[in-house]
Amino acid sequence: MIIVHHLNNSRSQRILWLLEELGLDYEIRKYMRDAATMRAPADLKAVHPLGKSPVITDGDITVAESGAIIEYLVDTYGPALKPEAGTEAHRRYVYWLHFSEGSLMPPLLMKLLMNQIKSAPAPFFVKPVAKRIAKRVEDRFIGPELASLFAWIESELTANEWFAGDAFTGADIQMSFPLEAAAARGGLDKSQVKIQAFVDRIHARPAYQRALERGGEYGIIGN
Repeated sequence: MIIVHHLNNSRSQRILWLLEELGLDYEIRKYMRDAATMRAPADLKAVHPLGKSPVITDGDITVAESGAIIEYLVDTYGPALKPEAGTEAHRRYVYWLHFSEGSLMPPLLMKLLMNQIKSAPAPFFVKPVAKRIAKRVEDRFIGPELASLFAWIESELTANEWFAGDAFTGADIQMSFPLEAAAARGGLDKSQVKIQAFVDRIHARPAYQRALERGGEYGIIGN
């Protein structure tokens, strides 16, 4: 039995979605973020030394990291969600699996941290300085970087319905979380019509809806 160590409002939601797409039986062990720090609870370290989610166990196999989990599950149980090796679609599939966390998530995380710096309690003489620094980082790096990334994604989804091409694959599941995060609080807006259409398509999938029902709280949608 596959066990998903699932943290609320996290990347592990897309692993539940993949398992629903594959029609596999699985068990969920739920963990809740600390309300003050938003960090995962310490007991996740009993599953993996880094104490982060998602992590799955499949018998005596433990797999961490979203991309690695998606590759493992697709390779083992769902080859139809991966294009044939050696094709252009497969090269695109591999690219977007890595792009999600390697290129898109870092500036989104930085934007979240800068927003927290601007809103965090601080002495009156420190807060204006902190806000200026955060805004400068956003204006000079994060904003332009995200604009460039969104433009690239928009152009790719203009040429292709799904990230690897004409067919839905594990790469679309991998790309779901950063695009949902971008729509919720990362500067993505309705002007990126192809990206928004992609997000709407994945939200409409029955397997996605089933994963939401099983996973519980997922506040990243609609924030």
